[in-house]
Amino acid sequence: MHNLGIHLDTDKKESSWRDFQTDYIVKKKKKVLLFNTAKAIIGFVAILLLMISLFLFNSPAREMEKKFSKLQTKALEELPPLPEPLKLSKQKLNQIISNTKFINTDKNIFFVDTPEESYKITTSIDVFLQEFLLSQMEQLKKLTRGKPERIALVVMEADTGKIIAMTGFDLENPEENPCFKSDYPAASIFKIITAAAAVETLGYTPQTPLFFNGSKYTLYKRQLKDLKNKYSARISFSRAFAESVNPVFGKIGKNDLGKEKLDSYADAFGFNQVINSELPFVTGSFETNSSDYHLAELGCGFNHDTTISPVFGAMLISAIINSGDLMLPSIIEHVTGTDGKIIYQNNISTYRSAVRPETATTMIQLLEKTISKGTARKSFRGSSKDAVLSQLVIGGKTGSLYNKAHTVKYDWFTGFGTEKKGTRKIAISVVVGHRKYIGTRASTYAKMILKQYYKRNDATAQL
Repeated sequence: MHNLGIHLDTDKKESSWRDFQTDYIVKKKKKVLLFNTAKAIIGFVAILLLMISLFLFNSPAREMEKKFSKLQTKALEELPPLPEPLKLSKQKLNQIISNTKFINTDKNIFFVDTPEESYKITTSIDVFLQEFLLSQMEQLKKLTRGKPERIALVVMEADTGKIIAMTGFDLENPEENPCFKSDYPAASIFKIITAAAAVETLGYTPQTPLFFNGSKYTLYKRQLKDLKNKYSARISFSRAFAESVNPVFGKIGKNDLGKEKLDSYADAFGFNQVINSELPFVTGSFETNSSDYHLAELGCGFNHDTTISPVFGAMLISAIINSGDLMLPSIIEHVTGTDGKIIYQNNISTYRSAVRPETATTMIQLLEKTISKGTARKSFRGSSKDAVLSQLVIGGKTGSLYNKAHTVKYDWFTGFGTEKKGTRKIAISVVVGHRKYIGTRASTYAKMILKQYYKRNDATAQL
């Protein structure tokens, strides 16, 4: 019994320890599981709270940002546009420079003050060439013999219309600009228009044979008869132009072109118009009537009714050099205000198309003939051997006619000089109103201008 009792006590003790161990292990596992579960729940909750927080924070911010962006865009759209820089109209510019004397100046920048603004005006004047011409004018004024009554010289870039030199004087009207006056008789300069019309409408070429009777430089009614006899002289069209043969061009005007074509081509070249440039001027006057003889006078320029201004003379040449396009004359490059900003900029522009390009090409040949074989050959003698002039293609037209009182003989040259191996080309218009004694001729001044301009440019190119 005793042994049994011992055995039973021992069994009870062992059973209690195992139960304790089992229970301990189970409880430990439960704690670990509970801890891990709690840890997972806390982590999940933390992540959830973080996501909620981010959502709650960012959503209004984004909405606010979007709303602000929309308001900003709307505000910018509703703002008044920024004012454009002040610009000068051509009309306003004309008012500003109305009292500025661009003729006979030795500078190319001018300052004009008005109650509203101070302006700096930069012109296209070539100071080097201008000073040279001014020196010539000063020498003329000192003469006691051979001093002209009036003289005007205009030099223009033929392809841009920019006036690069403008000088002259009028002894009777010293305050006037003789380069813009349009009361000079055009004389044989009008043969340029007649010749262009003949080339374009009658199919004339430089070789077209023509005939006339009597003197080259008279214009009698009997010389206008369309006849050929043993007394008739045969001459090519280019030679008639170069030598300025009045009967030939009188017959072309009266017998071949007539009133309608003469009127049409005078208009095409710009007669009877006020040019709306920075320096408004009248081109010239041309008017036909019912008289046949008057048509002959107009065709050859042997009359006092057709007049032109020196600036217009340069325009006429620009049409020939630019494939038929008349260039709009200008003298202003740009204008700046007080703040230094440009408020006016010159725009190179074509005034109108006068003739077709092929007509202009033929006219260039006629103008060249005047220099080599015609009325300007004496003035340009030796040009082919001159270091400067031999590098140029030179053409022109001369003209001469007394005024009605027969006290002043007007002497014209309108022409051009272009580089054979370059792109520079200038149009020249010179008129000299000689008094009793004939001084330096217009064509001689033209030669001087060409040599001076291209000599300086050649020297500059070599530097």
